[in-house]
Amino acid sequence: MEKPKYKRVVLKLSGEALAGEQGFGINPAIIQSIAKQIKEVAELGVEIAVVVGGGNIWRGKTGSEMGMDRATADYMGMLATVMNSLALQDSLEHLGVETRVQTSIEMRQVAEPYIRRRAIRHLEKKRVVIFAAGTGNPYFSTDTTAALRAAEIEADVILMAKNNVDGVYSADPKIDENAVKYDELSYLDVIKQGLGVMDSTASSLCMDNDIPLIVFSIMEEGNIKRAVLGENIGTIVRGK
Repeated sequence: MEKPKYKRVVLKLSGEALAGEQGFGINPAIIQSIAKQIKEVAELGVEIAVVVGGGNIWRGKTGSEMGMDRATADYMGMLATVMNSLALQDSLEHLGVETRVQTSIEMRQVAEPYIRRRAIRHLEKKRVVIFAAGTGNPYFSTDTTAALRAAEIEADVILMAKNNVDGVYSADPKIDENAVKYDELSYLDVIKQGLGVMDSTASSLCMDNDIPLIVFSIMEEGNIKRAVLGENIGTIVRGK
């Protein structure tokens, strides 16, 4: 049997990853593909927590730029992540994977409230836990949520699944054909060079808590499993 390198992981999915090429909303084929990949990893005995963004439905930053109150726009973004989380939960449960959604904003009719000890207990029972509604606070991204939850549940690694790039580059590879892909970086490099892997708050939180990050493409099936097995895919970002 294949031996995973990591025992407990946080999988960070962008909202755009769920939209696929349509760029908006939830693409059923994409979400089913992601659910199958998560199931593959769960079958290895790995404990998986998932943080999903909401950019395929609403972006708080966009609302703010349109003149909306920033806090209101961010709360709308948090609700978008709940919709994505419920869709992913439904796909996973159709595959027979026990799943729990925990929200940072209480909505008990929809999901459990986020309680750290309960989340860890679910993971120990091999349930997939999906953390929704960000941190519950405006001005914080879902990247920061992933870093915070990874620190709280003592995850071994954050797996950052991207839908439009297969790692970290020195520049946008779609614009600059001379962009160089990095195999390994430090969080200090990411912050100093402004590489845009995750925002500076999330990067600092990962660096301070020594949580490694693997950035890879979600579009190639089986990549989540490859990352968990320790195969050399994408870019790994380590402490200092």
